[in-house]
Amino acid sequence: MEAVLHLVAGILRKANFSVLTASGGAEAVALAGKHKGTIDLLLTDIEMPDISGFDLGIAFKESRPHIHIMLMSGQKSGDLLVLNYGWNCIRKPFIPTQLVEMVRSVLKSPDKSQGSHRFDNRADEKAPA
Repeated sequence: MEAVLHLVAGILRKANFSVLTASGGAEAVALAGKHKGTIDLLLTDIEMPDISGFDLGIAFKESRPHIHIMLMSGQKSGDLLVLNYGWNCIRKPFIPTQLVEMVRSVLKSPDKSQGSHRFDNRADEKAPA
């Protein structure tokens, strides 16, 4: 797991992203709580030993409603949950260009409601009458 963390962080830093890293959910929440700047994206694995990526995403959305969430997984078991949450997910293994392109795409997305209707801050789109 640490190897994946360092690999992903290195890929994103090489693409000129600022990256904060944490070894698990509790460390990520603590790090985000201390960080004074903006955090635009949480990229997390779906399966972690101390908290699920979904629960971590919800925790981040509670404190930073405008954050984008992106998940990683090597398992197919999370597909339905990803669809239910509306979060983007990249399947491992991936190549660096796929990761960078998806991160850029997620960051450009105006949809920050990911995770629950509680976080839906988009204007309601009404169909023309």
